[in-house]
Amino acid sequence: MDIIHLLPDSVANQIAAGEVIQRPASCLKELVENSLDAGAKHVDIIVTDAGRTLLQVVDNGMGMSPTDARMAFERHATSKISKAADLFNLHTMGFRGEALPSVAAVAQVEVLTRRRDDEVGTLLRIEGSRVVEQNEAQCPAGTNFKVKNLFFNTPARRRFLKTNSTELRNIINEFYRIVLVNPDVHFTFTSDGELLFDLPASSLKQRIDNVFGKSSRKSFASQLVDVKAETAVVSIYGYIGTPESATKQPQQYFFVNGRYMRHPYFHKAVLTSFAGMLAPEQQPHYFIYLSLNPELIDVNIHPTKTEIKFADEQMIWQILLAALRESLGKFNITPSLDFDREGDLDIPSSVNINPDNVHAPEVRVNQQYNPFNVNHTSNPAGWEKLYQPVAHSIVSAASDTLPETDLPTVSEQALFPADISLAQPSQYKERYILLPSADGLLFLDQHRAHAAVLYRQLREQISSKKGVMQQVLFPEVLDLSAEDSALLLQMKDELRSAGFEITQIARNSFSVDGVPAELGNSNPLRVLLDILHAVSETGVTTREQWEHRIALALSEAAAIPAGKTLQEDEMRDLVERFAALQDTSYSAEGKRIYALLSDSEIKKMF
Repeated sequence: MDIIHLLPDSVANQIAAGEVIQRPASCLKELVENSLDAGAKHVDIIVTDAGRTLLQVVDNGMGMSPTDARMAFERHATSKISKAADLFNLHTMGFRGEALPSVAAVAQVEVLTRRRDDEVGTLLRIEGSRVVEQNEAQCPAGTNFKVKNLFFNTPARRRFLKTNSTELRNIINEFYRIVLVNPDVHFTFTSDGELLFDLPASSLKQRIDNVFGKSSRKSFASQLVDVKAETAVVSIYGYIGTPESATKQPQQYFFVNGRYMRHPYFHKAVLTSFAGMLAPEQQPHYFIYLSLNPELIDVNIHPTKTEIKFADEQMIWQILLAALRESLGKFNITPSLDFDREGDLDIPSSVNINPDNVHAPEVRVNQQYNPFNVNHTSNPAGWEKLYQPVAHSIVSAASDTLPETDLPTVSEQALFPADISLAQPSQYKERYILLPSADGLLFLDQHRAHAAVLYRQLREQISSKKGVMQQVLFPEVLDLSAEDSALLLQMKDELRSAGFEITQIARNSFSVDGVPAELGNSNPLRVLLDILHAVSETGVTTREQWEHRIALALSEAAAIPAGKTLQEDEMRDLVERFAALQDTSYSAEGKRIYALLSDSEIKKMF
């Protein structure tokens, strides 16, 4: 009996949907790209329940005939290509003919479409790949595409969706990738009846500022530097942020021929151009657009089309690096040497040189010197400066790099010593507390020790919802991007448990009316931004992970800073509170808090 058989189209479409339509954001991407391929210059996006209940895209594109509207939902039916050779000369966003049938396989779809020259349009309803209705209908020119109850017939997929706030952030991220490469198109974005974005057609720089300007205290566009290069291989244009605007959560986008892409190799070129100009853990903003012959790239690698292969990546890498360095140098961002300025080399210009007084340089040789004579005792003058006391070297190293490096002369302790002496604690370079013990001399980083104490305390308060709040006399206003606003609303309960009282006063604006008592004089807006950026960077989604990030940011902000002079009673109190933690050798970020210089290692110095 034969056991191999063809799957029904509905099943095949559901399987294909697993790759193409992974979540509401990927569904939105396919719909909007179809609108752009149809020549739309105005696109309205409407979502309800982060796309679970409704994803609607309304455009003023060319529309479809009744036959095309029906054919669009057949697998591998497309107007973009007609033969395999067309894959290497693509000028449209879509071409595989998989998106619409994949959407229709896992959702209830309703399409209203009309061509400009037609008197009436077409209404088409499909549920789970099954056509429910097709009739004539009155509608404006263009296409109105509604996707309702996504994954209604695949409950397992629906259960794996994240919270509404998380899915909305993913949708907004996808929205960014589309609007940043189509500044000549007017976009609106409405979520649950609230208008989040209204982006009129504009220049590219203005579009970038309209999208990200809300999340910056100064004009985002003013922090951008133009990038431009024209070669026979590739044309490069766009913008990079100045080193001063670099952050832990930068906006970084690559596009090729109007298509968003991920490309770690080209990302490395950007970082290389900024070498030596950025603070640790910070990266620059960039919006870089590549334009080249479609025959030199392959976008048909993955259904999402974000992975792209180039015929000559190394050459483009070099061109990109040169363009970035030229832009940074042109705007006096990179250090430069000016050899035209007088006096740069400190050469006195008033000295008259007499050629008769110029003599050839002399080389004096000690003819009595014998390198094989072991009794030779002459030593170069000032040799003592080459060798500093060993103890001084170790203490200097401890003061500068003890927490970050593994010094061979400083041993790490698994448990905090119980026999330390608090009789006379001392402070070294206003950063370390020095404590004698039976085994040697202990170095305790005062900032990290205090942060560890606060972190443990804050975690308990947040978990038990007993955070201590302090009302502020003058509430501060926090303006966020739409993405960060969605995340803040998602984490609002955890922030309240930590002691923050936050009220939404506008679409992306919040009033901070209360702050955790532990913050003291620290800037609460800066702490909130650090929390949001850390959560976005790591992609954490569970409440326990949010609590960790909140407690970490608060403890770092409120802890005793390095450089603060402590009195003896303050040092004793900190050491006692830290010792009570018992098992804490590392901070919540994984950095060493203390180290021991043992007696045996001290003896080796003498």
